[in-house]
Order: sequence, then C-alpha cells, then structure tokens
Amino acid sequence: MSTKTQAKWLAGFKADYDKLFVKKWSSYMGAVLLVIVILGLMVNGMVWGVFGGVKFWGDWFNNLIGLGAILGVPHELDSFWMHRMSLMNTTLVLGSLCAALLSRQFAPNRPPKLEYLWALLGGCFMGIGAALAGGCTTGGFFNPVLHASPAGWAMWLGLLAGAAIGFKLLLWTMENIEWGTQAPPMLKISPSVVQRYPLLGLLVAVGILIWAITWLYSGSEPLAIRALIVLAGFAIGFIMHRSRICFARAFREPFVTAEGEMTKAVILALAIGMPLAALLFQKKIIDPYVAIPATFWIGSLLGGLIFGIGMIFAGGCASGSLWRMGEGHLKLWVSMFFFAWSGSTASALLKKFNISSIDETNIETYERTNLGFQAYLPDMTASWGWTFLFSAALLLLWYGLVRYNESTENFTLM
Repeated sequence: MSTKTQAKWLAGFKADYDKLFVKKWSSYMGAVLLVIVILGLMVNGMVWGVFGGVKFWGDWFNNLIGLGAILGVPHELDSFWMHRMSLMNTTLVLGSLCAALLSRQFAPNRPPKLEYLWALLGGCFMGIGAALAGGCTTGGFFNPVLHASPAGWAMWLGLLAGAAIGFKLLLWTMENIEWGTQAPPMLKISPSVVQRYPLLGLLVAVGILIWAITWLYSGSEPLAIRALIVLAGFAIGFIMHRSRICFARAFREPFVTAEGEMTKAVILALAIGMPLAALLFQKKIIDPYVAIPATFWIGSLLGGLIFGIGMIFAGGCASGSLWRMGEGHLKLWVSMFFFAWSGSTASALLKKFNISSIDETNIETYERTNLGFQAYLPDMTASWGWTFLFSAALLLLWYGLVRYNESTENFTLM
C-alpha cells in the first residue's frame, strides 16, 4: 500500500469515526434507537426505570445515617449490583462516560456557587414529585404513556405546567440574585490525557462487554438476567449522550427558545413505541401493569407539577441527569444526591402516612392508593381503538402546539 493510499484510508477511517463517535447524532435517530432498546427489555419481561434505582440509593443513605428505621425504610436491602434499576442507572452513567470519552467531550464542569443551591432545591423537588407520581419522567410519564395509561398523560400535563412555573421562577432568580453567579475557573486537563480519551472509552466498552458475558454464562439465572440489564443500561446511556436526549429539554425548550426538536423526538419515540408495545401486551409477552403506577390522576398530576419545577432548577430530569453525570457535570452529581435522598424520604413518609400504601381491600385487578389507581386505557375503554385514538390525539395536539410555537414563539416566557 502506497503512502498516499494509506493516508486516504486513514483519513476515511477518521471521517467515519467522527460521524459515529464525535459529531452529535440526530435527536430523531436517538429516539428511535432508545425505543428499540426499551422494546428489547420489554420482550424479555423487563422495563426501563430510573426512579426505583435512585430511590434505592436514597434508602441506603437513610439507613446509613440512621433515618431508615424512623422512616420505615427496609433494613435489609439488595446490593447495588443486584438491584435491577440501580444496576441499570449505574451502567447508564458508564454508557454516557464511554461516549464522552470516545468523543473527547468528557470534562469535569464546576458550576457557580449558586448552582449548587439550585441543584439541592431541584433535586429535592424532583424526589418529592417522583414519589407522588410513582416515577420520574421515565417511570411516571414515558413508560405509562407507552403502556397505554392515562397516568402518563396526567404527569405530562403537570410537567408542562411545572416547567413553565420553574422557568419563570428561575428567571426571577437570575434577575434578582447576584451572589454566587460567577463561574469558577475551568478545570484544565492535560492535552496528552485528552488525546488518550478514546482509548479509555474503548476500555470502558470492553469492560462492560466482559462484565455482561461473564454474568450471562455464569450459570446463574439472576445474573444472566442482569447481564441484559448491564448491556441495556450501557446502550441507553451511550445513545442519550450521543443524541443529547433529555426529557427536561423536551418540556423546557419550547418555553425558553421555542426550539422543539427534542420535544418532537420524544413524540416520535412514543408514536413508534406505543403500537409496538400494544402488540406485546396483546400477545401477553409482558404485563402492562408492571409499569403503571397507582397514581392516576392526583399523584401523577401533582407529582408532575412538582417534578417539573425541580428539573428546571436541577438542570435535567432523572435520566438526563444520569447521562450528564457521566459527561462530568458536577452540578448533576449534587442534584442526583438530593434527588435520591428526598425520593427515598418522601416515598417512605407517603407510605408511613398511608397516602401511597396499596389499598388491600380493593378487589379489582388493579392497585389503588390514596393518590390514585393503576389506569389502563384498554381496560377502561374496553377497546384498543379508543386507546389509540386518545393517545394519537394527544400526541398530535402536543406536536401541533410545539410546531405552532416554533413558528410564532407565542408560548416562550423570556
């Protein structure tokens, strides 16, 4: 091979690498890939969740500081690696870290001092909101909508209102608070270290693959199941980082800049996922109720409102915070800590005061609490036709409002 040919070959390889691992993926492609991974989990009888794992981390912390016994948190907890959602959250962060390293976009980011306060406040609001709604933007909104539950749409309405209120409050603080707004100096990383980022990213990917294969062929059924979770969580984190998928952006950006690409990507994901998920439910491959919280409609709506305010101050939703943690944003580490702690505490208190406890006298097939019940549209309407019509109408309404706002900016709050 001549020197000229070799140079062309290397240049072509670098161009392909840049397209795959450096340049941002389309949000729409990311949404489609995300749905594929989620459906893959569903085919294997599992669902994508975030808040369950985050609350589990908070349960551990509450037990560590002695609050667990007072709140009624179980003393005996799974390990961080055996709890399914904790494991998925952890590998999601690793997937994002891998993508950030491969693209040389990993950078420890220190926010201004005031942002740490907003991280604390936002994380606490997110934890309380998720406890009320039975999940975050993933488990309280996206999954229930995918699983044909109006609980997801109730939280959607709360999230829209919460994002608008949260943004107006944040604007007020920007106009009236000067303390702690100066950004600290950027942490400088040696160019030689940055140059080795792709190699470190490759090592993370290989480590995940070895981890999953080891568990898959361990001869243990629980570990084999968790091997799939390791791969799915890693893939979700990688996809979300590369395409910058964030549910908080989907609810926030129309109010900020009138930009609606992220919102339309989420709409596309639901439009593709809902009919495919319906086939899995009809074939009884997975029980739809496993991802429907008993919170329709009070818990979903109120929880969405509080969570929506919190995610604006925190700087991201639950899954968005996790993948940005992998990218190096220190504020999101603080947000996630208080999200976990408040989520555990609020969940325990709601159960302790019988607000979210399951009503054992209910003889129906669905669960009921003082926050609501497990609402499943095909059972409520006795028809998949009405279910699809209801869901499609709301998706079209959401798209129409976003598209109208992109053209007119009538809904922006700046």
